[in-house]
Amino acid sequence: MPVIVETLNSPSAQDRVDLAKVYADAPDWLLPPYADAAELVERGLADGLLVAGRFNDRLLGAALLVRGEQHWQLSHLCVRKVTRHRGVGRRLVEEIARQARDAGKPLHLAAPKDHLESQAFAARLHLPLESL
Repeated sequence: MPVIVETLNSPSAQDRVDLAKVYADAPDWLLPPYADAAELVERGLADGLLVAGRFNDRLLGAALLVRGEQHWQLSHLCVRKVTRHRGVGRRLVEEIARQARDAGKPLHLAAPKDHLESQAFAARLHLPLESL
């Protein structure tokens, strides 16, 4: 599945619909510190932090990316439920990691403290995990 990873600077109306679908499937633990999925998407877009994975002109997954001075931090990664377990999340993380390396920065993942699924995901990808 050739997933194209991009930063969403000028999302189309369809992109916004797709993002709403991506984060509608998000588990409750993924949303804080945002009140809900809509706030996460709007703040991510307004701050230029939202990156997404696109396949056949549709967004299938998204995350927030902070490009810091010391390292880049990827958080709030979510893939549409109907598309999970097909490598979209892994592709998104791997491409962002490549971009971070090209910029001379390590990539760190961030998730709620003590979240076992996030710890396992970070371990599989050999990436440090920070607490949100």
